[in-house]
Amino acid sequence: MFSFFKSIFETKKSHLEELDSMKKYLIVGLGNIGPEYAQTRHNIGFKILDALANQENLSFETAKLGDITTFKIKGRSALLLKPSTYMNLSGKALHYWMEKENIPLENVLVITDDINLEFGVIRVKTKGSNGGHNGLKDIQNTLNTVNYNRFRFGVGADFGKGRQVDYVLGKWNDDEKKALVERLEKSTEVIKSFILSGITNTMNQFNGS
Repeated sequence: MFSFFKSIFETKKSHLEELDSMKKYLIVGLGNIGPEYAQTRHNIGFKILDALANQENLSFETAKLGDITTFKIKGRSALLLKPSTYMNLSGKALHYWMEKENIPLENVLVITDDINLEFGVIRVKTKGSNGGHNGLKDIQNTLNTVNYNRFRFGVGADFGKGRQVDYVLGKWNDDEKKALVERLEKSTEVIKSFILSGITNTMNQFNGS
């Protein structure tokens, strides 16, 4: 009986202490769970959040529909989320935590890989198509809108016809691994800028960088 009530309490408990919803943010890194996916191009969303967590000495904990941690910066609070739903159901985890923490859609940022951008290129947008990306497609369907902030990280398109899945689920090559050190650092700056300066300033500062 005690464990039953404990589970109810934990479900309702907020992870963000900030009461002002406009000072709360949800940063969602897309990826697939499991060690076999950890170093793949498709998991760049997870990798960027891990880089930020390492910078700030944060630890992820397993929670409903994903691994989460909280990040505080200059009076603002962000929930960092790595969905455990697998890519195709990313919208379910995003929507759950957005509603649970009372975070407005304009304060949500989705981080994803993009084969239409050269490796390492950063593109931040306020809306757009899913581009055939299953994670973005599910988020679009769940939110019933294409108007949500996304941070696209270029992974290139160095694959032959019919080999896209193998490519994005493939691991970084040696040159990419070396370049990722600086690119991950830059990516954490994008997240901090989004929280502190807003989406428009972030686009102006980082797009194409």
